[in-house]
Amino acid sequence: MGSYLFFLIIPMLLGLWAQFRVKSAFGKWSQYPASSGVTGAQAAEAVLQSAGIRDVEVAPIDTMLGDHYDPSHKRLCLSPGVYQSNSVAALGIAAHEAGHAIQHARSYAPLHARMALVPITMLASQALPFIILGGIFFQFFGLIKIGFWCYMILAVFQLITLPVEFDASRRAKAVLGDLGLIRSGEEAQGVNKVLDAAALTYVAAFVAALGNLLHLWMIMQGRNRE
Repeated sequence: MGSYLFFLIIPMLLGLWAQFRVKSAFGKWSQYPASSGVTGAQAAEAVLQSAGIRDVEVAPIDTMLGDHYDPSHKRLCLSPGVYQSNSVAALGIAAHEAGHAIQHARSYAPLHARMALVPITMLASQALPFIILGGIFFQFFGLIKIGFWCYMILAVFQLITLPVEFDASRRAKAVLGDLGLIRSGEEAQGVNKVLDAAALTYVAAFVAALGNLLHLWMIMQGRNRE
């Protein structure tokens, strides 16, 4: 029970806390308009242009907090609360996603490593529920071993994701100030809080994958000693 609590329950609680932090920070700073008056879409365009990037489309999507950069189509996708908003939170998120486009243009190694792992990571994540349930309910040890390697793939993917996300946030914080889109002081502090809260979700995802990996490893070790 102790190992179950440590490796599974605590990471789950960390993930819930991280999600709460994101919603709380975004909720607060999405109500705080930036003094520059530009929208998230305009901020993203400005960041891209300052980096000399002209071939990335900034497009709206309908998914709340589903903002992302799609490297395969060179499309920067922003949710309504970011694309149309001139809030401090919107500018921070838009600049963060633009940071990924800059990473892509600059051939940032961790980003390209993550891109290469996407297909096998998607396959592993889709197969995991069936593998783990089959291993537990049917006591098929081979499935548990496969589940272990699936979680290994997820853990590596989440580990590589950390520098990618931290670097994009670093770029966003710097460029927003350099372009005069965010004022120093309270506005800069708001951007920091929003992006730092978002970064915590990636830390939580890595901890969760690592916890599941270690939990399965302990199960495998116990089976080997039987």
